[in-house]
Amino acid sequence: QLSYEERVCEGGWFAAVEVTGKPFDEASKEGVLKLLKYVGGTNDKGVGMGMTAPAVSITAFPAEDGSLQQKVKVSLRIPSQFQANPPHPSDESIKIEERQEMTIYSTQFGGYAKEVDYVNYAAKLESALGSEAAYRKDFYFCNGYDPPMKPYGRRNEVWFVKE
Repeated sequence: QLSYEERVCEGGWFAAVEVTGKPFDEASKEGVLKLLKYVGGTNDKGVGMGMTAPAVSITAFPAEDGSLQQKVKVSLRIPSQFQANPPHPSDESIKIEERQEMTIYSTQFGGYAKEVDYVNYAAKLESALGSEAAYRKDFYFCNGYDPPMKPYGRRNEVWFVKE
């Protein structure tokens, strides 16, 4: 039996980049690298911002068979001290977007998460929620909390957005 929780996630400003036409893992990596440059100082203020948790939030778009389409949106929450006035990215592919507060169903797992893991846990979460729970079926979030250098005790989550 898969354990999951229902919780509220605060809204706010996010830096986001869409990558299409590439497999999930490759697209995610490309998006993450662009966003790391942005928070590292490649922006109009030349300021390093640091990271928030979850470190990386990837919007995945499932196909009808449960596999993922070749389209992802990789997002990072702008740290609190920059929320009021986020620096403009130097990279034009990065957009600053507002995300509304949302209630999510979340399940957690460890390791270095790849597409196969997210798809697997999304299927388990769907199964655990059953037919009673109402949530968005057209996308879900794949979240990583740890820097790549952290080999143990890694935290990843799949989020379904409650309707």
